[in-house]
Amino acid sequence: MPLRTSFSGKAWVLPDDVDTDQIVPGKYLAKITEEELGPHVLEGYDQAFPENVSEGDIIVAGENFGCGSSREHAPLAIKGAGVPVVLAESFARIFYRNAFNVGLPVLEVEGLPEATSEGDTLVVDLEEGTVTNETTGDTFQAEPLSEKALELVEAGGLINLTRSKLDRDD
Repeated sequence: MPLRTSFSGKAWVLPDDVDTDQIVPGKYLAKITEEELGPHVLEGYDQAFPENVSEGDIIVAGENFGCGSSREHAPLAIKGAGVPVVLAESFARIFYRNAFNVGLPVLEVEGLPEATSEGDTLVVDLEEGTVTNETTGDTFQAEPLSEKALELVEAGGLINLTRSKLDRDD
Protein backbone atom coordinates (compact mmCIF):
# COMPACT_ATOMS: atom_id res chain seq x y z
CA MET A 1 0.00 0.00 0.00
CA PRO A 2 1.47 3.42 -0.92
CA LEU A 3 2.28 5.92 1.80
CA ARG A 4 -0.55 8.28 2.63
CA THR A 5 0.92 11.78 2.79
CA SER A 6 -2.23 13.90 2.85
CA PHE A 7 -4.81 14.04 5.63
CA SER A 8 -8.01 15.94 6.29
CA GLY A 9 -9.60 16.07 9.70
CA LYS A 10 -11.19 17.98 12.53
CA ALA A 11 -8.81 19.96 14.74
CA TRP A 12 -8.41 19.49 18.46
CA VAL A 13 -6.49 22.49 19.84
CA LEU A 14 -4.30 21.96 22.91
CA PRO A 15 -2.16 24.42 24.89
CA ASP A 16 1.62 24.61 25.40
CA ASP A 17 3.47 22.01 27.46
CA VAL A 18 1.11 19.05 27.18
CA ASP A 19 3.25 16.34 28.75
CA THR A 20 3.43 12.60 28.30
CA ASP A 21 1.55 11.99 31.59
CA GLN A 22 -1.35 13.98 30.18
CA ILE A 23 -1.17 12.08 26.89
CA VAL A 24 -1.05 8.70 28.67
CA PRO A 25 -1.45 8.65 32.45
CA GLY A 26 1.05 6.45 34.30
CA LYS A 27 -1.60 3.93 35.36
CA TYR A 28 -1.73 2.69 31.73
CA LEU A 29 2.00 2.06 31.27
CA ALA A 30 1.60 -1.71 31.55
CA LYS A 31 -0.24 -1.51 28.22
CA ILE A 32 2.15 -1.52 25.28
CA THR A 33 0.20 -1.60 22.02
CA GLU A 34 -1.49 1.26 20.24
CA GLU A 35 -4.79 -0.68 20.38
CA GLU A 36 -4.55 -0.87 24.19
CA LEU A 37 -3.37 2.72 24.65
CA GLY A 38 -5.62 4.50 22.13
CA PRO A 39 -8.75 4.38 24.30
CA HIS A 40 -6.89 6.38 26.98
CA VAL A 41 -5.28 9.08 24.80
CA LEU A 42 -5.11 12.48 26.48
CA GLU A 43 -7.17 11.19 29.40
CA GLY A 44 -4.79 13.00 31.76
CA TYR A 45 -5.52 16.27 29.97
CA ASP A 46 -9.28 15.84 29.56
CA GLN A 47 -11.19 12.78 30.84
CA ALA A 48 -13.70 13.11 27.99
CA PHE A 49 -11.12 13.38 25.19
CA PRO A 50 -10.88 9.64 24.42
CA GLU A 51 -14.65 9.43 24.01
CA ASN A 52 -14.85 12.52 21.80
CA VAL A 53 -11.89 12.12 19.46
CA SER A 54 -12.65 10.34 16.19
CA GLU A 55 -10.44 8.50 13.76
CA GLY A 56 -8.91 11.02 11.36
CA ASP A 57 -9.05 13.94 13.78
CA ILE A 58 -5.89 16.05 14.01
CA ILE A 59 -4.18 17.30 17.17
CA VAL A 60 -2.93 20.91 17.06
CA ALA A 61 -0.81 21.97 20.02
CA GLY A 62 1.26 24.86 21.25
CA GLU A 63 4.92 24.70 22.20
CA ASN A 64 6.78 21.77 23.76
CA PHE A 65 4.15 19.11 23.02
CA GLY A 66 5.11 15.75 24.53
CA CYS A 67 7.44 17.06 27.21
CA GLY A 68 8.09 14.83 30.20
CA SER A 69 9.24 11.25 30.20
CA SER A 70 10.81 9.45 27.28
CA ARG A 71 8.16 6.76 26.92
CA GLU A 72 6.91 5.67 23.50
CA HIS A 73 3.45 5.12 24.99
CA ALA A 74 2.41 8.70 24.17
CA PRO A 75 2.76 8.59 20.37
CA LEU A 76 1.46 5.01 20.36
CA ALA A 77 -1.71 6.14 22.15
CA ILE A 78 -2.20 8.94 19.64
CA LYS A 79 -1.87 6.47 16.75
CA GLY A 80 -4.17 4.03 18.54
CA ALA A 81 -6.85 6.70 18.76
CA GLY A 82 -6.75 7.05 14.97
CA VAL A 83 -5.10 10.47 14.93
CA PRO A 84 -3.00 10.42 11.73
CA VAL A 85 -0.76 13.45 12.41
CA VAL A 86 0.11 15.89 15.20
CA LEU A 87 0.83 19.54 14.45
CA ALA A 88 2.46 21.81 17.03
CA GLU A 89 4.48 24.98 17.43
CA SER A 90 7.25 22.73 18.76
CA PHE A 91 7.77 19.26 20.19
CA ALA A 92 9.85 17.95 23.06
CA ARG A 93 12.90 16.37 21.45
CA ILE A 94 12.32 12.83 22.71
CA PHE A 95 8.61 12.86 21.83
CA TYR A 96 9.49 14.04 18.31
CA ARG A 97 11.93 11.16 17.85
CA ASN A 98 9.59 8.60 19.43
CA ALA A 99 6.75 9.71 17.15
CA PHE A 100 8.75 8.80 14.05
CA ASN A 101 10.09 5.66 15.75
CA VAL A 102 6.49 4.39 16.00
CA GLY A 103 5.42 5.76 12.60
CA LEU A 104 3.43 8.82 13.71
CA PRO A 105 4.10 11.87 11.53
CA VAL A 106 4.46 15.21 13.29
CA LEU A 107 5.02 18.69 11.88
CA GLU A 108 6.12 21.91 13.55
CA VAL A 109 3.82 24.63 12.23
CA GLU A 110 4.45 28.17 13.44
CA GLY A 111 1.32 30.20 14.19
CA LEU A 112 -1.15 27.36 13.63
CA PRO A 113 -2.52 26.97 17.18
CA GLU A 114 -3.45 30.65 17.47
CA ALA A 115 -5.14 30.61 14.06
CA THR A 116 -7.10 27.39 14.60
CA SER A 117 -10.32 26.86 16.51
CA GLU A 118 -11.41 23.50 17.81
CA GLY A 119 -13.47 21.78 15.15
CA ASP A 120 -11.88 23.57 12.18
CA THR A 121 -11.19 21.30 9.22
CA LEU A 122 -7.49 20.99 8.40
CA VAL A 123 -5.81 19.52 5.33
CA VAL A 124 -2.20 18.43 5.87
CA ASP A 125 0.30 17.54 3.15
CA LEU A 126 3.41 15.93 4.64
CA GLU A 127 5.45 16.02 1.44
CA GLU A 128 4.77 19.71 0.83
CA GLY A 129 4.69 20.67 4.51
CA THR A 130 1.47 22.59 4.06
CA VAL A 131 -1.45 22.87 6.42
CA THR A 132 -4.63 24.48 5.12
CA ASN A 133 -7.41 25.45 7.46
CA GLU A 134 -10.42 24.90 5.21
CA THR A 135 -12.67 26.64 7.73
CA THR A 136 -10.76 29.94 7.61
CA GLY A 137 -8.96 29.61 4.27
CA ASP A 138 -5.53 30.17 5.88
CA THR A 139 -2.53 28.13 4.73
CA PHE A 140 0.60 27.53 6.79
CA GLN A 141 4.00 26.33 5.66
CA ALA A 142 6.02 23.87 7.73
CA GLU A 143 9.24 22.12 6.88
CA PRO A 144 8.21 19.16 4.69
CA LEU A 145 9.11 15.74 6.04
CA SER A 146 12.43 14.39 4.81
CA GLU A 147 12.65 11.22 2.74
CA LYS A 148 13.98 9.38 5.81
CA ALA A 149 11.07 10.59 7.96
CA LEU A 150 8.57 9.57 5.27
CA GLU A 151 10.29 6.18 5.04
CA LEU A 152 9.85 5.67 8.80
CA VAL A 153 6.19 6.66 8.64
CA GLU A 154 5.53 4.43 5.63
CA ALA A 155 7.12 1.44 7.37
CA GLY A 156 5.09 2.03 10.51
CA GLY A 157 8.14 2.91 12.57
CA LEU A 158 11.77 2.05 13.15
CA ILE A 159 11.27 -1.59 14.16
CA ASN A 160 9.23 -2.35 11.04
CA LEU A 161 11.70 -0.50 8.82
CA THR A 162 14.61 -2.44 10.30
CA ARG A 163 12.75 -5.75 9.90
CA SER A 164 11.98 -5.01 6.26
CA LYS A 165 15.61 -4.12 5.56
CA LEU A 166 16.84 -7.28 7.26
CA ASP A 167 14.33 -9.37 5.30
CA ARG A 168 15.64 -7.88 2.03
CA ASP A 169 19.20 -8.82 3.02
CA ASP A 170 18.28 -12.51 3.42
